[in-house]
Amino acid sequence: MEPDNINLDELGCELHELIARLYPIHRCISGDGVRETLAILNEHVPVEVHEVPSGTQVLDWTVPREWNVRDAYIKDADGRRLVDYRRSNLHVVQYSRPLRRVVSWDELEQHLHTLDEHPDWIPYRTAYYSDTWGFCLSRRQYDELKNRAGRPFEVRIDATLQDGSLTYGEIYLPGESRDEVLISAHVCHPSMANDNLSGLAVAAYLAKHLSTRRRRYSYRFVFAPGTIGAITWLSRNERNVGRVKHGLVLALLGDEGNTTYKRSRRGNAQIDRAVEHVLAHSGSDYSTVDFTPFGYDQRQFCSPGFDLPMGCLMRSANGHFPQYHTSADDLDLVKPASLADSWSKCLSVIELLENNRVYRNLSPKGEPQLGRRGLYELSASRQDGAVLQQAVLWVLNFADGSRTLLEIAERASLGFAVIREAAELLIRHDLLAPCEKTAAQENLSATTPCLHASPSSG
Repeated sequence: MEPDNINLDELGCELHELIARLYPIHRCISGDGVRETLAILNEHVPVEVHEVPSGTQVLDWTVPREWNVRDAYIKDADGRRLVDYRRSNLHVVQYSRPLRRVVSWDELEQHLHTLDEHPDWIPYRTAYYSDTWGFCLSRRQYDELKNRAGRPFEVRIDATLQDGSLTYGEIYLPGESRDEVLISAHVCHPSMANDNLSGLAVAAYLAKHLSTRRRRYSYRFVFAPGTIGAITWLSRNERNVGRVKHGLVLALLGDEGNTTYKRSRRGNAQIDRAVEHVLAHSGSDYSTVDFTPFGYDQRQFCSPGFDLPMGCLMRSANGHFPQYHTSADDLDLVKPASLADSWSKCLSVIELLENNRVYRNLSPKGEPQLGRRGLYELSASRQDGAVLQQAVLWVLNFADGSRTLLEIAERASLGFAVIREAAELLIRHDLLAPCEKTAAQENLSATTPCLHASPSSG
């Protein structure tokens, strides 16, 4: 699983280029924008597209009608477009009903949304389940409209709102085990680069990389509209969600903020420990927060009837940076270096999960003689030899058939990579053997020894 021969600078540029290509598309919780987005992702890695008809019951929800916009504007009495959908797809409140009429300023003002604190930014607003309409605009545009308040305005939302379907994409990569790692990214926001597209791009390139590798786990990537898409996926896969052993919701991975990890509802699931271990040994600042039942689709996957071990990986957390849900969440906000760093951290978590096994010491009675096996000489020949030697001793002492490598790394306060290297070194010298036979074995508790293994005295 090591990302050998991967140039992270080049990867970051590729991720940014993908985001730039997806950025102009008008996505919503349904409609052609989602299909166009999934078609572009399919050019990088095969995506299976699912269509769920409007009116379908999904848990306590119903799949809504499909919404597509062709054009929208606010014109003054002289026919000039003062608010124009063709310039920004954020101008229309999502799921606004089709409309064409002449209105007064007093009526129009009730349907306008601005950001007073940022007069040049356009806010993002939705009305998915309301029979209403509206426009989002900058404060400067609002003032220009208000200056024409004595005359009528023509408003038009050239849209369709009719029975269709909800669309989501899925990538399934089978592994040696049917146990799954689930990775989810939402696909429902219009032109916002960090919120929406950064998670999609990182997830797609993770799937692309993993598709070329031998996999211990099976991997499932879900690209679905927020809330209703995750609920639809859960409803259609309720019988099989027990296979999900670890999971991540990916979002907001392209800005320059420090990485933020939001724990699963369980709080101490193995994915929580894996991510926090990777971040603690990443050499960069990070923060962790406890689960809360709001935010991204983690709250659906972690709802009490499912309680999947799903964390959420971000950089700046949702709602905690000024550009959030505005037109300022643009291509300048996301940086190639941040995207590549987020991708690399995700892959490090996956590598940890893939290699987190239970082992047993084949010479458990006293410390085996490492010198005659050349292990001290090997350590001495390396710059990090002292750390590797410590790792060897930690693994020998705690590989008793009841602890995973992650548990040993946590106890030793060492990085997982060096603990794993020590284990591989000891295996080559017939001092260590894997205890488990399946990918699910790492879920053993520390009080459940590997009773089928009969340690030798060496």
